[in-house]
Amino acid sequence: HTAEFQTPALVLRRGQAFTLRLKLNQRLRSQQDTLTLQFSMGEARPPLRPRVVTPSCHGWKASIRSEAGLEVVIAVTSAPNAIVGLYSLELKSGRMVYLLFNPWCPEDAVFLPSEEDRAEYVLSDTGYVYMGSFRQVKEKPWNFGQFEKNVLDCCIFLMTQSYLKTMDMRDPVMVGRNMGAMINSQNKDGVLVGNWTGEYQGGMAPYLWTGSVPILQRYYSTREPVSFGQCWVFAGVLTTVLRALGIPARPVTVFDSAHDTEENLTLDVYVNEMGKTVPNKTDDSIWNFHVWTEAWMKRMDLPPGNDGWQVVDGTPQELSQGLYCCGPSPVAAVRKGNIFMGYDTKFVYSEVNADKLVWLVRSVDGREKVSLLSVETMSIGKNISTKAAGQDRRSDITHQYKFPEGSAEEREVMDHAFSLLSFKREHTIPTKENLLELLVQEEPVVMGDPLNFSVTLRRKAATPQTITFSGSFDLQSYTGRQLAHLGVVQKTVQVQEQVSSVVLTWEASTYTGSLDAYEDEPVIKGYIMAEVMETNETIATEVSLFFQYPQLTLELPNTGRMGQALVGTCVFRNSLLIPLTGVRFSVESLGLSSSQSIEHGTVAPGETVQSQISCTPVRLGLRKVIVKLSSQQVKEVHAEKVVLVTP
Repeated sequence: HTAEFQTPALVLRRGQAFTLRLKLNQRLRSQQDTLTLQFSMGEARPPLRPRVVTPSCHGWKASIRSEAGLEVVIAVTSAPNAIVGLYSLELKSGRMVYLLFNPWCPEDAVFLPSEEDRAEYVLSDTGYVYMGSFRQVKEKPWNFGQFEKNVLDCCIFLMTQSYLKTMDMRDPVMVGRNMGAMINSQNKDGVLVGNWTGEYQGGMAPYLWTGSVPILQRYYSTREPVSFGQCWVFAGVLTTVLRALGIPARPVTVFDSAHDTEENLTLDVYVNEMGKTVPNKTDDSIWNFHVWTEAWMKRMDLPPGNDGWQVVDGTPQELSQGLYCCGPSPVAAVRKGNIFMGYDTKFVYSEVNADKLVWLVRSVDGREKVSLLSVETMSIGKNISTKAAGQDRRSDITHQYKFPEGSAEEREVMDHAFSLLSFKREHTIPTKENLLELLVQEEPVVMGDPLNFSVTLRRKAATPQTITFSGSFDLQSYTGRQLAHLGVVQKTVQVQEQVSSVVLTWEASTYTGSLDAYEDEPVIKGYIMAEVMETNETIATEVSLFFQYPQLTLELPNTGRMGQALVGTCVFRNSLLIPLTGVRFSVESLGLSSSQSIEHGTVAPGETVQSQISCTPVRLGLRKVIVKLSSQQVKEVHAEKVVLVTP
């Protein structure tokens, strides 16, 4: 399972036998001669002497399998817990050998029983990361490319440059943690520079990356951090590094993910009477989605029950024992609320299961008054997603992280997690009967159309009342950073029935002028509130809207020949009401001679453009071709096609 690595060095997996065929200058005399093999890494290791029947050295074994004249065949098996890295093999002349973790070896700590899972999470060099929102999940193709030229060399270089001690290089827990740290530039000038400002001069905008290979190749050649990355880029690159080293890995997306800076298992949100978020009250934030990496391993450093998938997050968010890294944190411990089991499990637990507290900030007699508006126990951690093994579809793995929302088990786990903290819970779930229920229809909006919110209020009261509906929305990045304020809309109505509805509208001009000012893909987010004027009872709900984009189609033959041009056509129709500027098509595949980029300028509303692409396959087998369109307004749409490349 190492033939795909594009490196002249021998690549092996630990705990697995391999053979050496030696040609000597004289016959081997069994009683007088000793043949010595020396595998060294860093400091020289004691040699292996295969003349002994079952020689052993630190768990390594060697024996002579056959002799024929001057030719000798030697079988060597490395220890299943051997140090992972680059070795030199010395007889008369040296040879470099890579030794990797071995998910096929039952004695290896990264052993993965399922062949289908090994094919997906170790050998597959393409896949998806999931983005968008829990209501509108988008798949982004990602080329992991762990077998490509210089990728393995880069991964071994990262190990040698990391905080790992040599003996730690055999432990997947320590290797996973340190590779998570080395993926970001905050630690020892690691691979990627994180940037969430929306301004990317001097580097690549994060959404433009479609794979790990150019990032790792550039880092390996320059030894300097690559600009720029955001969470899905960090996760994609870390997945590549771990797969290359032999640790099963997969990117995982959590929608509505909490960033609990106060480490109290709650997220605090402050809004004023108009529904506008009040800044500077807290550093807590809710990301529309967050992507991290899961790595598969035994946790021999922890009590039983913590083996399996571990969260390892390469995105630099908070310090962990002096490093910007997170994990490995056992998914099993997260599900049970064992927040101090493993590395950073409390932070991961909050990311998927924190309680969300919404606070109302009013001005009363010239003084600020803050009151708890609602406690939301089911808002954080939705549609936790990864690619299904062996299939091009999304797999929902939320149940692996927590019990069903609203269940007694889920509340029991939360109570258990709070009991482990050194302070008491500062809030309780309100027990009074809620007299109001507020529902907002959330549907994706076609970019360039007005924003229409259909709001329904249900009251327990049967008497006529005056209701003021308020809404405040921002154009935000996926991390909740405000790009532009779209304004406040307020409507007061007299209601007679217990169920009443209104429509709040923002014209398209409130946001279209801001679309090309930022290089991030935007989301519309804010709060809608309803207040009963006679009783001052207030209810609020958070609303998110995502844009719908036109589709890109790719026409390409099903088969191609090695070394011969493969010609296809990209077709795109701008069905939006606004022009798209700076339109560009790009073509990528791990099996092509080179990537391709085509500038197309401005595409007017209703205009259809076609672009012919030509690429030359250089690798045999099934190869995925990805075509991407980007512009100032529509950041990314893609199409893909799997082509069978024959000799």
